Amino acid sequence: MTSDRSIENAYAQAREQYAGFGVDTEAALKALSALSLSLQCWQGDDVIGFEQIGESVSSGGIQATGGYPGRARTAEELRADLEKALALIPGSHRVNLHAMYGDFAGTRVDRDEIRPEHYAGWISWAKQKRIGLDFNATCFAHPKANSGYTLSSPDKGIRTFWIEHVRRCREISAHLGREIGKVCIHDLWIPDGSKDLTVSRSRLRGLLKESLDEVYARPLPRTEMKDAVESKLFGIGSESFVVGSHEFYLSYVRGKDLMLCMDMGHFHPTESVADKVSALLPFVDEILIHVSRGVRWDSDHVVILNDDLRSLAEEIVRAGALQRIHLALDYFDASINRVGAWVIGARSTLKAVLAALLEPSRRLQDYEAAGNGFGRLALLEEAKTLPMGWIWDYYCLRNDVPTGESWIHAIDRYEAEVLKGR
Repeated sequence: MTSDRSIENAYAQAREQYAGFGVDTEAALKALSALSLSLQCWQGDDVIGFEQIGESVSSGGIQATGGYPGRARTAEELRADLEKALALIPGSHRVNLHAMYGDFAGTRVDRDEIRPEHYAGWISWAKQKRIGLDFNATCFAHPKANSGYTLSSPDKGIRTFWIEHVRRCREISAHLGREIGKVCIHDLWIPDGSKDLTVSRSRLRGLLKESLDEVYARPLPRTEMKDAVESKLFGIGSESFVVGSHEFYLSYVRGKDLMLCMDMGHFHPTESVADKVSALLPFVDEILIHVSRGVRWDSDHVVILNDDLRSLAEEIVRAGALQRIHLALDYFDASINRVGAWVIGARSTLKAVLAALLEPSRRLQDYEAAGNGFGRLALLEEAKTLPMGWIWDYYCLRNDVPTGESWIHAIDRYEAEVLKGR
């Protein structure tokens, strides 16, 4: 393990080298420390939740693959796993809940009956840990979602059920924000769509708009909660048609107090979510981004520091929009240590943002303003080999979390002492 003194000395050298490029590393670390990621609770238990619905249900296009031991089986185990992950991630972060993760005490509580008290355990825990909570309506894995349609269902009774569910989720989100004292973001994604050719697209999208109008009819304090709607290109069982497409939600949020949520895995592989950020910012106040990694399709692989992630972070930082963009992790992998998967994704996302913050942006802008495309490209290439890793290790040291690969050993110990006993 690298000593603290070695890390501090390396940081001093790196700081001097970056200064030569016009970059203030302390300013970059200050900006990074203000970033709060939202960790998805569903990575810890393979998107199963704690309900007692007791009926055969479809997954709604959500599929976690693998059978690695140690899955969280209770809210207490899930919170313990999240605590371990958060202890290995530098900075102060949040936890993102789906409605199906309430403390239901082994009783059957249907989705249109959930209440704030079902999340009292999460509120108490969040207060103790001084972290915020975000929330999601769970419009899948339920008998009333088996047809493939929820808020856009031609069956009025089905629509009414899900409208009530989402209304309650919004109320719960406001309660979470009010009780914890940190604004809760409520995101809405529905699995509605068709496996094969659909001729009633216009009607179904009209029904979805009507349902959304009912859901969002009552404004809630933005000091307590903020709403977001999430699109998708296709999913398992909705390969040919998705009601809530990007164009649909992009049009719906205009003029409303709603955020657009873009999931990095919900678009065609050749589309750039990074490019969409600067296209949206002139027209919207805030954007929610679900950080994911698709491999050939929306496969929700564990996030790594790849070109897509770096491009996203660069676009956000270059636009000066770090305070207007909310980053929430959204992936689930049951084939590896689940706690480790959280840490890999979170640390990778933070590294991407740090790399963007350390970019010699002023000089790059000067080259671009002068029409010097050669200088711009050359400097972008030179910046790639600057010692960002030394800055990252120092940031971890400053935040009292393991540096380098030493955090891997902490996960191994947790698996041996806790996870293998489940």
